[in-house]
Amino acid sequence: MIDAGTMRALASRFDPVQLEADFYQDPYPTYAALREYAPVLPCTDGGFFLTRYADLDRIYRDRTSFSSDKRRAFAPKFGTDSALYAHHTSSLVFNDAPYHTRVRRQILAALTPGVLKHMEPGIIKLVDDLLGRIEARGRVDLIEEFAAAIPVEVIGNLLRVPREERGPLRGWSLAILGALESRITEEQRVTGNRAVEDFSDYLRELVRERRRHPLDESDLLTHLLQADDLSEWELLQNCVFLLNAGHETTTHLVGNALNLLMTHPHALQQLRAAPELIGSAVEECLRYESPNQLGNRLVVESVSIGGRTLERGAYLTLCIGSANRDPEEFPDAARFDITRKPNRHLAFAAGGHACAGMSVARLEAQIAILRFAQRFQRIEPAGTPTRGTRARFRGLQSLPVTVA
Repeated sequence: MIDAGTMRALASRFDPVQLEADFYQDPYPTYAALREYAPVLPCTDGGFFLTRYADLDRIYRDRTSFSSDKRRAFAPKFGTDSALYAHHTSSLVFNDAPYHTRVRRQILAALTPGVLKHMEPGIIKLVDDLLGRIEARGRVDLIEEFAAAIPVEVIGNLLRVPREERGPLRGWSLAILGALESRITEEQRVTGNRAVEDFSDYLRELVRERRRHPLDESDLLTHLLQADDLSEWELLQNCVFLLNAGHETTTHLVGNALNLLMTHPHALQQLRAAPELIGSAVEECLRYESPNQLGNRLVVESVSIGGRTLERGAYLTLCIGSANRDPEEFPDAARFDITRKPNRHLAFAAGGHACAGMSVARLEAQIAILRFAQRFQRIEPAGTPTRGTRARFRGLQSLPVTVA
């Protein structure tokens, strides 16, 4: 238990733009300190960092006082004539109605329960093939050779990207999303811009091919091409967004979940004994180690949050990772409990901006995690896991294990 003086010190020196090295390993003591002593923290960049569940839930559901538009934030960071600016200001997540509503409606219409059911056998085969290779080797990195291999293939299948052309997809995704960190290098900016350009060029050719030879309704691209209210630019950039968002967050969801089950053997045994718990297990992994740790909103109408008046134009960073450990919402919040119900976590945000691809992410994670747990009765560390050093996306870069 951290004493009050230490918690106050943690809260007082926290700056999301200048993070300390140990924060990336375990941000949760800092989050607890912020919830207690500075739940609406003024930051050195003029914005505010919010950490309480009730505040985030309210903001996510209020589309009158808050905006998702990030043009003002991205302009000085990327430059308004850059590919990164053009992409991120066109993607679903950084826009409001009516654009957000129009694009989101088309994506949700493409990801119907029928499409998900059609996807399931392919995901099972993919997971089983990967598990077979892992079993044959006995010692693997679960991130590189399992968690990261699943979402690229799934989204590639949804868009019907030829398998032999999928090699660059992960690199493009990492470069584009990496540019969203609060501070980036010139090299990251250049790499991110090039990735947007290369990815857009590739998809443009794929769209031309699909216009000439449309496929069935289970093909996401064919479905979106039938939408008469999407321009080709909007189509391209939101396909880029879908692969990026679906790739990194799902990789981290599966990787975090496997690490949590390894470090909580009782939960792993619970899941093996009662496979029907896989749904609530995935939700608890999403809560306990949220792959997406941070969101943002812009205040468009003066509003009071957490006892502080936020004026129009204030920029907010919403700490999902903290909100999902808030004891005011989650009893015994620091305990990992795969039977937890209710579990109203914010890992996929909430309200009208709730993640459009969350049903796909849940399906991938449930199949991958359960089949891994059932396939191997012995799972042991084969080295020290390497934690990523990005505040917005929480996940492991490597997770070496031996299995049998």
